Amino acid sequence: MICIAPGYKKYDLHAVQMMGANIELWQYRLFENGTLYLEEVFRRSASLSGDVAVAAVKNPVMVAAGKKAAMTRATGSYSFDEHLKSADKHIKELVIDFREYILGLDASVEETPKKFYVAYKVAQNFVCMEIKKNRVILNLKLDPSEIKNMPKNARDMRNIGHYGTGDFQLTVRTPEEAEAARNYIKMSFERVGG
Repeated sequence: MICIAPGYKKYDLHAVQMMGANIELWQYRLFENGTLYLEEVFRRSASLSGDVAVAAVKNPVMVAAGKKAAMTRATGSYSFDEHLKSADKHIKELVIDFREYILGLDASVEETPKKFYVAYKVAQNFVCMEIKKNRVILNLKLDPSEIKNMPKNARDMRNIGHYGTGDFQLTVRTPEEAEAARNYIKMSFERVGG
């Protein structure tokens, strides 16, 4: 069975992973110029040789990288509290407020602490939060060229290496900047299908 939808929640993915049938989930995006983009989200083959067939279609370098990432995820564990430890008191308050706001956007939002940041996702990451001593860095899944009146604390990260995902970065130090950042977080959440 092949399912095509604009997006999937974590419950959809969990349900198909639990089934033993041949199931494929594909996500689509329709652009204004009429272009249709399809992206494979999940594939399960019930046949004995199915896993080999699926792996043969994929780039071997990417398969190896995926296996390494899975091993790292299985052996390394990080917590939200570990990230919070090094922050000043006022930054901790901002981070906790951000966390409550982000998790309150929808019941399907997942929090995933990584080594250098905390990711929040639905079908994919929409905000990655780096917690520093005196600031919070938010990498958002937004196109910086579409942002009118770019804030002074914002940065276009399209050609700059950084932790997490997202091309639009906000550096937050004050409650006022945090309040303004909420609008961009919500925009990013809506962009990934929230």
